Amino acid sequence: MSVIDLRIQRLPHAEGLDLPAYQTTGSSGMDLRAAVKESITIASGEGAVIPTGLKMEVPIGYEGQVRTRPGLAATHGLAVLNSPGTIAADYRGEVKVILMNRGGERLTIDRGDRIAQLVIAPVAHVVITEVEDVGETRRGEGGFGSTGTD
Repeated sequence: MSVIDLRIQRLPHAEGLDLPAYQTTGSSGMDLRAAVKESITIASGEGAVIPTGLKMEVPIGYEGQVRTRPGLAATHGLAVLNSPGTIAADYRGEVKVILMNRGGERLTIDRGDRIAQLVIAPVAHVVITEVEDVGETRRGEGGFGSTGTD
C-alpha cells in the first residue's frame, strides 16, 4: 500500500468539523462531512449541492473520487449524483458534493453529517493514436448487456 500526502485547507465554515479520515485500517475511502450552517432538507427525487468546507491539493498523478456512502444508499436512497465525482489534481476550489435523494422520504442533512466518501486513486494519462480500424474482439460491437446470457 502506498502512502501519499494530501494537503487540505479547512475553510472558516468547516471549523470544528473532523477532517476526512479512514474509519478502519482496511477502509478505501475517507468520510466527507457536511459543512452547512443550517440543516438542509432534500425532498424525494430532488438533489442538493452540499459544501464540505475543504480545499485539497491532490498530488499530480492522482485524483480524488467522491463516492456514495453505501449505508446512506442502502437505508435512505441517498447517492452522489455524479458518482464518482472527480477532484482533479489542479483543482483548488472548495470540494462540494452533489447529493440526490432517490428514496421515498425527505432527508435532512445536518452540520457534520458524513455525506460521502473520498478515495484517492492513481490516474494514467494516455497518448492518443488515431487508427483506421481498432482491433477485433469476441464481443465486437455488442453494447449494454451484450456479455450476459439469455
